[in-house]
Amino acid sequence: MECRDIIVDLWSSYIGSDALLQPLWDRMRINYRDYLRSPLFPIVLTVSSYFVLCLPFLVCDIMGDKWAWVQQFKIQPNRRPTASMLLHCAGVTLYNHVFLVFPASVAQWVWRPPVDLPDKAPSLLELIAGVIGNLLLFDFQYFIWHLLHHKICWLYVTFHAIHHKYSAPFALATQCLGGWELVTVGFWTTLNPVILRCHLLTTWAFMVLHVYVSIEDHCGYDFPWSTSRLIPFGIYGGPSKHDVHHQKPNSNFAPHFSHWDKIFGTHADFSFSTAMKRKAL
Repeated sequence: MECRDIIVDLWSSYIGSDALLQPLWDRMRINYRDYLRSPLFPIVLTVSSYFVLCLPFLVCDIMGDKWAWVQQFKIQPNRRPTASMLLHCAGVTLYNHVFLVFPASVAQWVWRPPVDLPDKAPSLLELIAGVIGNLLLFDFQYFIWHLLHHKICWLYVTFHAIHHKYSAPFALATQCLGGWELVTVGFWTTLNPVILRCHLLTTWAFMVLHVYVSIEDHCGYDFPWSTSRLIPFGIYGGPSKHDVHHQKPNSNFAPHFSHWDKIFGTHADFSFSTAMKRKAL
């Protein structure tokens, strides 16, 4: 069999077909139908994902110098979160979820009927394209929002300043946000898959991945397996880029990718963060 035939067969059997994801989708919609149809499911999914995905980075912060092999990847090794900092961010996050996210979830549950679950699963190609499309759309939306909240003093002081309380970010600081910002981010995260007409499985995959990369951006560690190191040509920012934003707040406004900052001249090179690390050492 020629190489071209192998590629065509792979494409038709897996990448461009729903055959790969259909068994998973059938199992989910048959066994957990009532849970998946609830308007509360996306909220439960994202909130639980947030705290679970924060745990590995939180353990790294708590262990500190006891895990020297981990600390070599710390972007600002002389600035580690203290117990009071961790408790503050956890408190803000819990407060926002109890008094904002939970009431919004209940209202959504009352006003919105359960969603229909389609019989067919998306193809792997559709899922990947949908996730990337949602990340790109959110990246543009948040770049504009973020830029405005740094350029307009009232917006910054009233809503965004709390997120810049710490110039050396850490995982639990990801959602240390003002209520307005959290609601806005949640609104776009929920609306964008509807705009792009994504399958529910694609929507949920995007939500979980979005939570992870947001945590990774704030984790304070530049591991060899960080997402930005896996994506070539510097098109994806990652933790080093966002760490620079917390050190130089008038740079690197885009949450994930780097093209909007390069276009608008707000991009700051990672070398700034590297220089800070060398200075600390």
